[in-house]
Amino acid sequence: MYEIIDGKKLAADMRAQLKVDIATFKEEQKREIGLAVVLVGSDPASQVYVRNKVKACEETGIKSYAYYLSEETTQRQLEELISSLAADDNVDGILVQLPLPKGLDSEAALSLIPTEKDVDGFSESNIGRLAMNGQCLVACTPNGVMKMLESKNIDIKGKKAVVVGRSNIVGRPMALLLLNADATVTICHSKTKDLKKECLEADILVAAIGKPKFITADMVKEGAVVIDVGMDRDENGKLCGDVDFENVKDKCSYITPVPGGVGPMTITMLMYNTYIAATRRVGN
Repeated sequence: MYEIIDGKKLAADMRAQLKVDIATFKEEQKREIGLAVVLVGSDPASQVYVRNKVKACEETGIKSYAYYLSEETTQRQLEELISSLAADDNVDGILVQLPLPKGLDSEAALSLIPTEKDVDGFSESNIGRLAMNGQCLVACTPNGVMKMLESKNIDIKGKKAVVVGRSNIVGRPMALLLLNADATVTICHSKTKDLKKECLEADILVAAIGKPKFITADMVKEGAVVIDVGMDRDENGKLCGDVDFENVKDKCSYITPVPGGVGPMTITMLMYNTYIAATRRVGN
């Protein structure tokens, strides 16, 4: 019998605790915790994400600084804003909402965010530190997955973990986190030969490829833990994940649903990272 890992509940519990921790920080340090969010252009999905991030800040007690820039913003203007936020002592974390409009160099812009304020965990230095199992700010979605596994006391040590997807945002940092937790890790992708065979060996299977219901029951080992990072639409336009949930669930020991699984954890981990960044900046 499978058990659902409820990301919505875990995220709510974490935010409640963060609210207490942030209030204590503000009282002890006599200052706010600040998160700057920069949105360039009018991409509807990005606008929703930024709204949700600002709302999460209000909920947890983080002061948000939201910057809405027009499509006509130049690279220089964007970089000047990021540099000013990097130097601002009131700002503990900086997030530039991706993707940026065409013509803007996201890599150059993101490189201006100091490592200690990189709450998305995307910078080369944070990824490098993660690879070396050092102290760093970790990408929010993979970090949220680790919290989900932890919440169910799922033993990772020595287990075979398979990550399907190798993006810099999810797949690669996810594999590094599992490796740092002593799992034996395989990363699969579009060029992997016999993907089904690799997936069938997984004690922990993480799907992060962006293909609706791609992971089917014949690809899942009995008793596996299945984490679905996907956020897709099926043929009827209904929200679904990368895993064929209905047909896969009965083979699992634990599985995450879509919606209500990994999704709610991502923004919560952004709040967590901002809090961690603030505590490190004051030397705690």
